[in-house]
Amino acid sequence: MSYQLPKFRHPELPKNDLGYTKADYEGAISTLCAGCGHDSISGAIVKACHELSIEPHKIAKLSGIGCSSKTPTYYLGKSHGFNSVHGRMPSVVTGAAMANRELLYLGVSGDGDTASIGMGQFAHVARRNLNMVYIVMNNGCYGLTKGQDSATADEGSMSKKGEPNPFSAIDLCATALQFGATFVARSFSGDKTQLVPLIKAAIAHRGFALIDVVSPCVTFNNNKGSTKSYEFVREHAEATGAVDFVPMRKEITTDYKPGYSHEVTLHDGSSIHLYKLEQDLDPFDRTSALLAMERHRAAGDILTGLIYMDKASRDLHEQLETSRRPLSQLTEEDLCPGNQMLKNINASLR
Repeated sequence: MSYQLPKFRHPELPKNDLGYTKADYEGAISTLCAGCGHDSISGAIVKACHELSIEPHKIAKLSGIGCSSKTPTYYLGKSHGFNSVHGRMPSVVTGAAMANRELLYLGVSGDGDTASIGMGQFAHVARRNLNMVYIVMNNGCYGLTKGQDSATADEGSMSKKGEPNPFSAIDLCATALQFGATFVARSFSGDKTQLVPLIKAAIAHRGFALIDVVSPCVTFNNNKGSTKSYEFVREHAEATGAVDFVPMRKEITTDYKPGYSHEVTLHDGSSIHLYKLEQDLDPFDRTSALLAMERHRAAGDILTGLIYMDKASRDLHEQLETSRRPLSQLTEEDLCPGNQMLKNINASLR
């Protein structure tokens, strides 16, 4: 059986500043299980890119292996795409970003792809502060291979098979903070009101931006006793605050909800507004963020929203002082300047 999206679109669909409708950012029809949280995340990515008026050809979407890593097929159908091997997506993104710094790099991974086989790669892409958005679709199980517990499954969480997980979980947000990530957030696939602004803010951030999204597996991990189920997350999610992303190219008016206590200007000049509900969390202090996550973990709650952001972040290109001109645009003459240039370089090193 083949699946095709209808080509007809209502002529009055809303258009962004580039004249594109949201349909221009969609992909193929999803073949994931009906109700899968991953599809909601795909929809949030589409919405965020459409509202930010990003040229589709300016985006590169990359993934590894797993249910989550199938999703780039379902969004940004007119963007560049690369499906890498299990756990190795960060290496591919690093190579692509060093060759062409002008693209927006959007990496999508799963809890198995990141917290198990890809943990080493995840650690180094975070500490190097590569300029990319890294979204983890976290369901606590291996949905592609019949629902075994993953490394992010909480201790005591009950799988569909009926056995509690005996091991402690890896908290990807806490781990990323310890690795040196400069933007860390967590959300829930069923909360687009929170997730879409977080994706926008991550795109605008200069450096490594992690968003860990709890995304229930409706087939293998949405049962009673699971801490990654829709019911559990809705009952135990504790938001850091309401998030609203405001691009600078649009006039900032005064019709926002009262009580905003933080305004952060990002590297591209845009702002993120936070309504701070968690009094003990300073999202610009790494230690405060770690302590807040630990307090909520001990209470059995899931802290969502913007957890940490480094306002003075310097990405990998800035740290290495790479050429402003993308390597992909260099000509043979630039790459092979001739024997005399080589002699001059050797002479300068003597």
